[in-house]
Amino acid sequence: MQANLTPQQVLTMGSFGGTYFRPIHSAVLDANCDTPKYAWLRSIPRKLYAGTVYDASLNKYGVKCGTSLEFWESQGWITKYDPYGWFQWYCEYSNGRRCPDDARQIKRWQNTAGPNSRFRKRLVNMVKAKYGESPSKQQIDDVSISPKIRQTLQHWGVAITPVDFPH
Repeated sequence: MQANLTPQQVLTMGSFGGTYFRPIHSAVLDANCDTPKYAWLRSIPRKLYAGTVYDASLNKYGVKCGTSLEFWESQGWITKYDPYGWFQWYCEYSNGRRCPDDARQIKRWQNTAGPNSRFRKRLVNMVKAKYGESPSKQQIDDVSISPKIRQTLQHWGVAITPVDFPH
């Protein structure tokens, strides 16, 4: 897995409407869960990760993106290892934890945000359609081109870069 944003960057940039690590009730664990105690979270304003009401204006691209925890649980995407979901897994994985759920989560990342994923390919193709095969960094970062896909990729630890546009 080769995400190019750290978990800290994902939250600091503005993601999940500021609600990802709010206190939750996990249906998978049948227990209440509180904000994880990552040391790096202390450097991020709490409103960017533990709000109780989703606020799209906190997201980097100002758009609503994603679905509810209840939906994720109903799809079987949530496991006992990470009751908050993929991003919690990514935080733990980035901190060096390895668990039986790693292969599944890495495959989910590859399908959603990996180099050949539908979202990444779609955004790259949209940039190419507007600016050609070799866009500048400024053109690659044109936020008018699909802010929802950009926000989705950011949630999965990815921002497109010139590397996504080989010559």
